[in-house]
Amino acid sequence: QLTTPEHPVSKRKVGQGRSPLLHCISPSIISPSATPSQKYSSRTNAGVVVASYGQPHSTQWQGCQGRTAQVERFTGGHDALLKPYKHMFQGLHDIREVLDQKIEDMGHFLKEAYNIEEFSSLTLPTQESVTVLGQICCDGNGKLNHQSLLLEGNVDISAGLTVPLNISDVNEYSLFPGQVVVMDGINTSGQTFVASKLYESNNVFLWRAEAAMVLVGCGPYTTSDGICYDPLLDLIAVIKRDRPDVCLLVCSCSLLFLKWLVFVPSLRDSFHNFVYPLPPYTDLGIPAQDTQRVHFVAEPSTIIINGVVFGLSSTDVFFHMSSEEIATPDRFTRLLKHILTQHSYFPLYPPPEEVPVNYEHLQQFATFSVTPDILILPSKLRHFMKEVLGCFCINPGRLTKGHVGGNFARLIVQRPPAPVTGENLPLPCISGEIVRI
Repeated sequence: QLTTPEHPVSKRKVGQGRSPLLHCISPSIISPSATPSQKYSSRTNAGVVVASYGQPHSTQWQGCQGRTAQVERFTGGHDALLKPYKHMFQGLHDIREVLDQKIEDMGHFLKEAYNIEEFSSLTLPTQESVTVLGQICCDGNGKLNHQSLLLEGNVDISAGLTVPLNISDVNEYSLFPGQVVVMDGINTSGQTFVASKLYESNNVFLWRAEAAMVLVGCGPYTTSDGICYDPLLDLIAVIKRDRPDVCLLVCSCSLLFLKWLVFVPSLRDSFHNFVYPLPPYTDLGIPAQDTQRVHFVAEPSTIIINGVVFGLSSTDVFFHMSSEEIATPDRFTRLLKHILTQHSYFPLYPPPEEVPVNYEHLQQFATFSVTPDILILPSKLRHFMKEVLGCFCINPGRLTKGHVGGNFARLIVQRPPAPVTGENLPLPCISGEIVRI
């Protein structure tokens, strides 16, 4: 066992004839002595189910020993992010082009959904109601509010100009910086656009077997008052007991070996890239015999498990969006609708300081061409399981919360036995639980 001496020798006493490098890499100084967290080890709620879906009481939480599970990347006609890329090379003109393309793409979807003939310029003075397309912006660095609202148009129609936005005549709304919207309203002076109607986007594109059990764990895997991996060891014990077909570890840094294992990187990883979206982990020394069953995917990623499309992201987009938007209540459902209808794992613009973004790769690798069947978005906000716009959405929470234990999730997923058409498609998740570690 590698430990650090409780009373290390002063560096000033290192012999002159001995290389200081040899002293620095001594095994005795690699890690400090570790003691288990007292608050974590004294918990009394381990195994308590805090949220459920479907018929969990009649469900056998056992995997099929990996016999039927198949895991593959879903690209939707695009290349997946497979390797690191050069960042800090994007110019303002490149960012402008990506944002303008995002506005035009969403405008095309909304135009077809509502049979809109054409969009008008934001700054064109008019006495009659017109329909405009633009992106929500804030006039400063603070939180978005009614007085700071701006609407930015695309280059083709509005020359990329912005105008102040007045939404006092709109009864219900939900807005955040970076959201692409279509609105009806007037701009009598060309100086302020007064909106009268906000078009809600419901544009989701659903991807239309054998059952499979999926277990989801989201880091951190240690408590904040120690460096012992007791929470991770407890999760491993659950995995050994239930033998899930697929284990998804989000924001992770340790290896487990099952039939199928999927790792999603995180911006919080100290050893990995720090620009969103993140490439998969590489060069982790996986034995050759295990490379076929251990999958390293990008952040964010869309994968297919037994014909069910999973959307995965370790970035806390819920927390960041809820800190910026202005809206009426029912926060979680509203934020999920934003993510699904904006077709993006991270639709917020500008992003918070702790989320550096490469916009060209964001547009290429952090959007989805189809709506996932199951969307997993871990957050520090309250855990939940709910259906939104035909997508089963989960926030399992974190495996640890400060000094105490958190949660993990387990799901039974299965595709309908025959092709199903129509608007009321059955969810692929049969049963689900969020459980205290």
